[in-house]
Amino acid sequence: MELIDEAIKKGFRQLPEYESKLILKGFGLPVVREVTVQDLEEAKERALEIGYPVVLKVNSPWIGHKTEKGLVITNVVDQRDLERKWQLLQERHTLSEGESILVQEMVDGKRELAMGLIRDPQFGPCVMFGLGGIFLEVLNDVTFRVAPIQEIDAMEMLDEIRSKRLLSGLRGMPEANREAVAKMLISIGEIGLREERIKEIDLNPVILKGPDPVVVDALIVLE
Repeated sequence: MELIDEAIKKGFRQLPEYESKLILKGFGLPVVREVTVQDLEEAKERALEIGYPVVLKVNSPWIGHKTEKGLVITNVVDQRDLERKWQLLQERHTLSEGESILVQEMVDGKRELAMGLIRDPQFGPCVMFGLGGIFLEVLNDVTFRVAPIQEIDAMEMLDEIRSKRLLSGLRGMPEANREAVAKMLISIGEIGLREERIKEIDLNPVILKGPDPVVVDALIVLE
């Protein structure tokens, strides 16, 4: 994969979020609409194209968890708000080589999932699925399978987490598109098998937009 070739040549230990999602998209995973920009005027143009509200993020090969560092600003509602929050982001972080700003669609959804891949020394690439958002670390409600996995394996994973009721019609929310979620898990396993230089894949959150899953945040860690 050219993106990984370039990252390794530059000494990156992980791919920026935007580039991580390009790889995911190439394997058929649904990702949020977003673009990278370098200046405020371009950000304003792109935000209008995407449609408010939007999210601003630092897109960096050096920073893995951006929220804790204040480098993710959500609910940017209009052009004036974008100007204010762009300035705030600039005060928190000065862009260096290889970095940019993501202008991202703000996905409306109350249910957050997590998916990913770890490369176990003994078993090789293993696919993970569980409850996402801040509850991933708190509740650790996850399940694993060794890749490759089939549809029957992925469907079993959906039923193994304690929070599986979130996938059903709950409080007026539509039942999750289980087939789409399962397909994503299968594809994550395929990525791990195809590209041995990928050490980890971290997709958190994957938001259910209505019934359909959308990758909102992504990180690919390299060997």
